[in-house]
Amino acid sequence: MIKHIRATALLWLAVVATFPLYAQQQKEYTLGSLWSKVEENYPGVGAKTSAIDAAKFNQRAVKGNMLPQVNAQAQNTYGTYEGSAGAFFPQAGFFNVSGSAVPLDGSSTAANTFGSAIVQWEVFSFGKLRKQNEAAGALYNKSVSDKDAYLLNLKKTLSERYIGLLYNDAKLQWTEKNAERLDDIRKITSGLSASGLRPAADSLLASSSYVQAMGEHDKWFGFKNAAYIKLLELYGNDTVNYTASANRFGNPAENGLNKNNTINPTHPILDALDKQSEYYTLSGEAQKRSSLPSINLLGGYAYRGTGISPNGTVSGAWKDGFNNTTNNFLAGIGITWNLTSLHTNRMKGEQLFKEAESTKLLQSQYQQAMQADLSALQAKIVQQYEQLQKTRLAVQQSQDAYNMYLARYKSGLITLSELLQIRILLEQAENAHIEASRDYWVLLAYEAELTADFDFLFNNL
Repeated sequence: MIKHIRATALLWLAVVATFPLYAQQQKEYTLGSLWSKVEENYPGVGAKTSAIDAAKFNQRAVKGNMLPQVNAQAQNTYGTYEGSAGAFFPQAGFFNVSGSAVPLDGSSTAANTFGSAIVQWEVFSFGKLRKQNEAAGALYNKSVSDKDAYLLNLKKTLSERYIGLLYNDAKLQWTEKNAERLDDIRKITSGLSASGLRPAADSLLASSSYVQAMGEHDKWFGFKNAAYIKLLELYGNDTVNYTASANRFGNPAENGLNKNNTINPTHPILDALDKQSEYYTLSGEAQKRSSLPSINLLGGYAYRGTGISPNGTVSGAWKDGFNNTTNNFLAGIGITWNLTSLHTNRMKGEQLFKEAESTKLLQSQYQQAMQADLSALQAKIVQQYEQLQKTRLAVQQSQDAYNMYLARYKSGLITLSELLQIRILLEQAENAHIEASRDYWVLLAYEAELTADFDFLFNNL
């Protein structure tokens, strides 16, 4: 007997020792535990990341314009060789080499081989290339800010869908409780009617109320499934464990009420507008500088083969087009200035400056509106939390009153219609608490977006 007691005691000690370890392994799911998965796998986040990569490649490409530009070509032709005096505009990649104008003997056609390479390096552009590079950098910074703003909006969307799921689940549980209460009333009334203590009409009325409650339950079951599907579209997995969040939904923690928050100027939405304004400004400066001239270092090398021999004899054979070769080089410095663009580039630059000014004013408008929204939200949150405390108390009192009236109905002290009226009051109190809980969490989601701080919401829901 003593050994049996000892074995039992050791078993209980082992259970007590391992229970905390087991409890630690049971992860308590919160809204924040969903976010890491959404941020990692949602396609919209990948699209914003790709846009950042594209802006980075564009920045590198613009930097490449500061390097020397090399053009090369090679060709083999067959045709006449009649010369003509006068000037002409050569195509890019060519430079002219003078030749003999003496009449030639032999074939009237000759094969030719030509190859050339030209290096052009814009060594001084009056800051045009530097401004283009700065504008490309601003575009990259804007793409980073756009992603931050998108992530903030995605957090809000996730929060709204999660709150919507919890709200619909609470409504489903609410209709289930109502149906259970009406089912109990229906059974009690059926028994009383069978014994002749209640009229048959009471049994029909109780049954009708129960059927209506079941129909309401079916409606909210569909709403809950729809909200669940919308949440999974963001989350990606097949299931979400929201049991712990459902318990916290109707009993929220206090969110530091009466705090004095202001909008941060580095808020992702404001920062994105600031980066966009900077991009327009730098692009406008680059556009205006495009009207200025460019100074270039030039260098070229040309290889020429022809079927025309030095003594003036012309061969029409194709293979002779690689003979009688000459090599020429050219080096120099040049200035290029598109005078026609002076007016158009200046107008385009002014247009971009106005775009920058418009975006900056829009940023100020957003900041002012966001500050007003935040102050208004905090005033609502304080009162909403107070309402929650009262609705929770009202539910408890209504539940106690209903239980008392149900006992009186069983004793025949009140009628069925009176009991149903009390049940409706309990139903209304429970529904008001659910609505107040949803409104409270939605207000916190809006506040989190305005302050760019979802820590409280992610950790407490």
